[in-house]
Amino acid sequence: MCRHLGYLGPERSVGDLVGCGENSLLRQSYAPRDMRGGGTINADGFGVGWWGADGFSRYRSAAPLWSDPVVRETLPNIRSHAVVAATRSATVGMPVQHTACAPFADDTWAFSHNGVVRGWPESLAGLAAELPVSDLLQLEAPTDSAALWLLLRRALGEQDPEKAMSSLVQSVVAAAPNSRLNLLLGNGTELWATTWHHSLSVLVDDERAIVMSEPYDDDPAWQSIPDRHFVSARAGHLIVTPLEMGAR
Repeated sequence: MCRHLGYLGPERSVGDLVGCGENSLLRQSYAPRDMRGGGTINADGFGVGWWGADGFSRYRSAAPLWSDPVVRETLPNIRSHAVVAATRSATVGMPVQHTACAPFADDTWAFSHNGVVRGWPESLAGLAAELPVSDLLQLEAPTDSAALWLLLRRALGEQDPEKAMSSLVQSVVAAAPNSRLNLLLGNGTELWATTWHHSLSVLVDDERAIVMSEPYDDDPAWQSIPDRHFVSARAGHLIVTPLEMGAR
């Protein structure tokens, strides 16, 4: 069911961010601690996105995070103040390919989904039908996560991240009950996330904000986010509120 990471703070090695701590994202790819009934390992690819002087860049691979040489040979030489990364556990029946791996992105946003949409693809057919055909033709992979990205990207054109993400969770839960919808969104200056039937923790201080499926170390500053909540985070700023599931 995937693990993801969002980081904002002092510039540091992207490779270090992926591999730091006794429970790093790298370790969570093969030995996660808190999957909550959603798989055992996350070996179906990964992706890392980062912001730099030239804008947003991304690397994705269908290989396990622990086996791709780019993680050891290239990512340690890249430095960034803002990163979104994920390691993937593919739902049965969905393809294992690099375009199915988060982060999904455009010129502004980077997005990750930890979870599953029940009844895919039929359950999302109604929501997808509301999208322009030109959007549907940009679907990167025939997966629930890629479809969620298209839906969210369209909503972000009209709504702020909190409203767009909350509305998306509400719509998907109505169409596909018992879905797992931990969403993570970043734009290089702020991180937003939801919890819906999966684990999430945050660490925020005056210099950094980290949002992660599981804490990468035992720092007591980590906060576990309750289920069905929305998170907005940047350095020195953390807001956690219940997800509003009323009228859209």
